[in-house]
Amino acid sequence: MSEVRTGEIDVHIVDDEEAIRDSLAWLFASRGIRAACYASGEDFLEVQTAGLQGVIILDLRLGGISGIEVLERLVAAGCDQPVVMLSGHGDVPLAVAALKRGAMDFLEKPFNDNQLVDRIVELLAIEEARQAARETRLALKDRLATLSDREREVMELLIRGRLNKQIAADLGIAMRTVEVHRARVLEKMGVRNGIELAALMARSGE
Repeated sequence: MSEVRTGEIDVHIVDDEEAIRDSLAWLFASRGIRAACYASGEDFLEVQTAGLQGVIILDLRLGGISGIEVLERLVAAGCDQPVVMLSGHGDVPLAVAALKRGAMDFLEKPFNDNQLVDRIVELLAIEEARQAARETRLALKDRLATLSDREREVMELLIRGRLNKQIAADLGIAMRTVEVHRARVLEKMGVRNGIELAALMARSGE
């Protein structure tokens, strides 16, 4: 199996049937979706890292460790990539159990090719949005780390809608000092005013 690099793969196909892997890889390639294939759960777990991205297609009944166990290990490791379980006839109870353990969806074999691809495209869009949100939170965390303790106090009061003179009274400092801290907070946080600052913090969940 070739080395898998972060960001190069859209879909990870984990199935012990070579025909299924080859068929899905060809199907996705025809739609411009980059896929990597793994013959077992063990093979996939060897390359699965915190930085690996994309949707995971995971067969329930694998040789070696089961698809359910692979899913449980991913969840335990903090993986939040979307997982679609593939189930054979009669595996619906297991598939439902997988959903309860964190899978996003399951499809029963034989599945409709277009239905599968459309669902993967939807999940890739969800994953892209989640990744963007994660990057935004990390960038915000870095910005917050540049604030001094006093700037953080001023920022928290700004978010609450306090005016400069009110902040000065709250903190027992001169209004000119508040103005200096306010300007630095806005510059460091990359916003123009208190309204934008409050909206930024609200979107980030801080």
